[in-house]
Amino acid sequence: MPTVPGLLVAAPRSGAGKTTVALGLMRALARDGLAVAAAKCGPDYIDPAFHARATGRPGVNLDSWAMEDDLIAALVALGTAGADLVIAEGLMGLFDGVPGAAGRTGASTDVAALTGWPVLLVIDVSGQSQSAAAVALGCARYDPRIRIGGVVLNKVGSERHRRLVTAAIEALGLTVVGALPREGAVSLPERHLGLVQARETAALDDHLDRLAGFVAAHVDLGAVRRLAAPTRALPQAAPSRAAVPPPGGRIALADDAAFSFVYPHVIAGWRAAGAEIVPFSPLADEAPPTDCDMCWLPGGYPELHAGRLAANRRFLGGLAAFAAGGAVHGECGGYMVLGETLEDAAGVTHRMAGLLPLATSFAERKLHLGYRAVELLADTPLGRRGTRARGHEFHYASIVAAGGAAPLARVTDAYGNDLGPAGQVAGRVSGSFIHVIATTPD
Repeated sequence: MPTVPGLLVAAPRSGAGKTTVALGLMRALARDGLAVAAAKCGPDYIDPAFHARATGRPGVNLDSWAMEDDLIAALVALGTAGADLVIAEGLMGLFDGVPGAAGRTGASTDVAALTGWPVLLVIDVSGQSQSAAAVALGCARYDPRIRIGGVVLNKVGSERHRRLVTAAIEALGLTVVGALPREGAVSLPERHLGLVQARETAALDDHLDRLAGFVAAHVDLGAVRRLAAPTRALPQAAPSRAAVPPPGGRIALADDAAFSFVYPHVIAGWRAAGAEIVPFSPLADEAPPTDCDMCWLPGGYPELHAGRLAANRRFLGGLAAFAAGGAVHGECGGYMVLGETLEDAAGVTHRMAGLLPLATSFAERKLHLGYRAVELLADTPLGRRGTRARGHEFHYASIVAAGGAAPLARVTDAYGNDLGPAGQVAGRVSGSFIHVIATTPD
């Protein structure tokens, strides 16, 4: 099992700067010649694309609520193969999760405890000085399974401010390895589901280089490397263990700015199981290749490209022709495009594929967010009836009309609340708003 040293970049809350620190460290250390492996805690499909660009190698998602320990172990082994160092980025606040058994709450601390990676704690110290030490102390003592290896201060206002905070934190026995000034900070553009996608960010490599320079100028990279600890021996998974079994032998995968929300560990698992992935671009008016036996439409931002998609007759006609002989599945944005209409933010309704009796609207915005436990009610590309899976839902679109199709699954949330039936199945076409992270082994 892997013994690559690693650390987890986390923070007491969202928005404290952990992505800035994580990406800056990844890029800076990679520029220094290290083979840096990246991991993201939790159900995030946007940050891993930035990690891949920063490090030059694909990363993995590690999710303690959705994944069994042996799957996390297999993904750690996959993601760290040939690496000198692994940098994982936490999700939300360090301890934020959902009710669950010990180690199965989805919190970043579960991953740190399982792997043995020390935490590099990022604290936004704006509006405080010595009080930041109380936050650091609380993080250090709250969960005895983990260890705070070091602290990076963010949004430091002055040299005096830095000295006050550093002295208070280091008096507790914690080490401050860096302090990022409020002025000169580098930020990435955002939109309604998080960062603007890596593939859409102009001059991203230049931006990452500036971010690396900013972090390297204010964080002791050598100290960060010394904080990393070898990955613990982890439970072994079966060699063929895939998070989600491949839905076909040759999979047509929609892949462009409108369809990009795919967990990298899912694609890696399909390939490892022998499936061939054939990308195509609906935005470029490409139809799914006819020599594939399955078409997968991931989530993404079809609501931002609805007019263009509606005008792409080769794509829509090819998708309908494909569905006549092959299986088609859509997740979230892909599910919306499989429906009859999609209303954009301006209230304009666009015709979609019409393969499912569904009308959705981005004009009627409502946040749908959270983990989902799934039991399939029909045979689909995700598995046979009765298959159980765990996934996540994160979108603002609403269903304005639906009917005439069988439900895809019975769904509960992470708190055990019954959310009723979800998704649709019509012939060999299926879809739902849920991004599946992993199926549950029999």
